[in-house]
Amino acid sequence: FKQSLRMKVMHVMHHVLRPNAAARRAFAAIACDSVKVPKAWYNIQADLKVPLPPPLHPGELRPCLPDDFAPLFPMSLIQQEISTERYIDIPEPVREVLELWRPSPLFRASRWEKALKLPQDVKIFYKYEGGSPSGSHKTNTAVAQIFYNKEAGTKKVTTETGAGQWGSALAFSGAQFDLPVEVYQVKVSYEQKPYLKAFIETC
Repeated sequence: FKQSLRMKVMHVMHHVLRPNAAARRAFAAIACDSVKVPKAWYNIQADLKVPLPPPLHPGELRPCLPDDFAPLFPMSLIQQEISTERYIDIPEPVREVLELWRPSPLFRASRWEKALKLPQDVKIFYKYEGGSPSGSHKTNTAVAQIFYNKEAGTKKVTTETGAGQWGSALAFSGAQFDLPVEVYQVKVSYEQKPYLKAFIETC
């Protein structure tokens, strides 16, 4: 098992730590200042050799068209989903909220490298996303989704949450842009996690 995991990690690290030239330029262009939130999201679709297949319509099993998503998402989010532009500007109000906890710290997993007996030139890093108000990475996308819904005139957002992280992220984001969020949580999680319950209800 350990040998198999080691091979998989080395394969992933090869592609992550040695991206193609276009990807390196893309990351460099938006990482102008290592201590600030970037001004644009990098869209990997622009550098894929083979485009990702479109999602299938659940009822008709055909490739979805932008209008198929309209009942669920504002058009601004749909356009991002299908975009092949390399950079997508981050709205300033979104950046202001993200700057409350981002950039998130990057740590090196040196003990994992040692356990896997990786070569000296292969390093494993991970980002710690527990510093966000919800305690997970999910707030990073929740903030943007709430912003675009508010801009589109959405009156209320309704969502489900299992363990509570997504519900917490969306509730917090809704509070930042004065957009009501209604959260339905799995009962056992709701009863076992009073702090997340309080966080969601407070937001």
